Amino acid sequence: MEFVLNERLAAGGFEITRKYGCRILLKNEANFPWFILVPEVPAGTEDLHQLDEETFMQVMRGVRKVSNFVSSHFQPDKLNVACIGNMVRQMHIHVVGRSPEDPAWPGVVWAYGEKRKYGEGEAAAIVSAARKCLAE
Repeated sequence: MEFVLNERLAAGGFEITRKYGCRILLKNEANFPWFILVPEVPAGTEDLHQLDEETFMQVMRGVRKVSNFVSSHFQPDKLNVACIGNMVRQMHIHVVGRSPEDPAWPGVVWAYGEKRKYGEGEAAAIVSAARKCLAE
């Protein structure tokens, strides 16, 4: 099986690493600490229950590790974790740090219209910190 990252996911962020059977990305949306894990699974596998037990556990370890990073690095009040895939059918899992201070609170981040891309060096610093944490 040759894994191909959906072009919309690839264009929408920065690749951090390949670990836990996933591509781990930082979404280029500076309003929220927003990470995406894309399990490297066969095309047509869209939902978590379709994963075999071993792959499911490996992906969940990745979700937990990314969640721990977001929690410690950004210190949000709440973490939102979701495998939705209505717009992009390739399986991917969002890990988003949320706080009452964020511009979409308490609404959903997907519907928030005022997108803000990371500034020069801002994403690189987050990617570097995430790589260091995920390597441990």
